[in-house]
Amino acid sequence: MQTFIVTGGAGFIGANFVRYALAQTDARLVIVDKLTYAGNLASLAAELKDARVQFLQADIADKEAMAAVFRDHQPTGVVNFAAESHVDRSIDDPSPFIETNISGTFVLLEAARKHIAKLSAEAQRAFRFLHVSTDEVYGSLGETGLFSETTPYAPNSPYSASKASADHLVRAWHETFGLPTVVTNCSNNYGPLQFPEKLIPLMLLNAMDGKKLPIYGDGGNIRDWLYVEDHCAGILLALQHGRPGEKYNIGGDNERTNLQIVDRICAEVERVLPAAENPALQAQGKTSYQDLKVFVADRPGHDRRYAIDATKIRTELGWQPAHDFESGLAKTIRWYFENRQWCATVLAGKYERERLGIGAS
Repeated sequence: MQTFIVTGGAGFIGANFVRYALAQTDARLVIVDKLTYAGNLASLAAELKDARVQFLQADIADKEAMAAVFRDHQPTGVVNFAAESHVDRSIDDPSPFIETNISGTFVLLEAARKHIAKLSAEAQRAFRFLHVSTDEVYGSLGETGLFSETTPYAPNSPYSASKASADHLVRAWHETFGLPTVVTNCSNNYGPLQFPEKLIPLMLLNAMDGKKLPIYGDGGNIRDWLYVEDHCAGILLALQHGRPGEKYNIGGDNERTNLQIVDRICAEVERVLPAAENPALQAQGKTSYQDLKVFVADRPGHDRRYAIDATKIRTELGWQPAHDFESGLAKTIRWYFENRQWCATVLAGKYERERLGIGAS
């Protein structure tokens, strides 16, 4: 039976991957998570009851703790989701991003390198270190073009710079030490269990509560949106069948401006909770969720456009997304409506939906 260490497994994408991997494989999963503001055991309530799952609260930058994890569980692979991931927070304070995303990745790579040195040649060949990264490492696109696996790195935020640094470390550990690594770079994820600081859950929760819907700049920044379960399917394929030393871009082929996203959220929330029946809007004399939109000052260094060419993972590994943006967003909004207690639990004492990313003090 395979055993995978899943770092950051209590976070948004990590928790969705745990759920997906349990359904699709018979592997044992050792979840390692520091449980920062964005990681919560409430996201793993059902999965932690599975006998194949073990949870360990630990920091991936803790050398002794990671050595113990590898020693005690003898993994056949690692999936590294652990990261500080919100661009706005990296503007306010870059230091946690350097510590977790760069130093933490280094510690994991070294732990994995020392672990496989003790394995048989066959076990070494089967081992995989899969590092989950982002399209933001490539910088900002113009009006045309797509990010491919050979696009030069040009990160523009502290967050993307820290992820780019981690990607380079992973590549170097393969090239120098022969560690069997795979890197995936994804576009913007959305779906269940996303901490409500990110655009889609923040906007839909604000809409439900009759709060303002703040849109950065002119709302024209473009992102490629990927439903989280489709991303998890791509990660599992890359883990099982990806070639060591390779990287795979995973994108949804769903480019939308931020303004289009907010407009679509307003329309979907209207279907589930008509504005005319929402006391929070009635109290303000508003008749439409569109009335909640406000344009605010843009964040520093806001990349204009991202878009991914996912041809490589489609052709080499047979990956295909199962959701278009409309169906994925509808499922996401229904999930948040049905899981308001989860939202209250993960937000309690951590975040009150205030503006972030104004700049370091």
